[in-house]
Amino acid sequence: QVQLVESGGGLVQPGGSLTLSCVASGFTFSSYALNWYRQAPGKERELVANITRAGDNWMYAVSVHGRFTVSRDNVKNTAYLRMHNLKPEDTAVYYCDVARLVRGQGTQVTVSS
Repeated sequence: QVQLVESGGGLVQPGGSLTLSCVASGFTFSSYALNWYRQAPGKERELVANITRAGDNWMYAVSVHGRFTVSRDNVKNTAYLRMHNLKPEDTAVYYCDVARLVRGQGTQVTVSS
């Protein structure tokens, strides 16, 4: 079964950090670029970060640049999104996604004092 499963979300205070994980199964993970999206209530889905198949190039949304880091371990079939200096506006459900193949169920990140 083709699947992505996210974990690592939670409640964190402003200025705090979280690391999200995305574990892939059922397909050749190393053959695909991976995206991290987020969606907050009442807002459109936003592409947060993207990483190439080999993990040697990446892009970030302006809103998270310098605070978030995307990486992957193709041996473990896992991608990561390390988030630092979190702000209340980062509150959203975060999804990992392989375009036109599969999207995870999402993990909630809440930034609040």
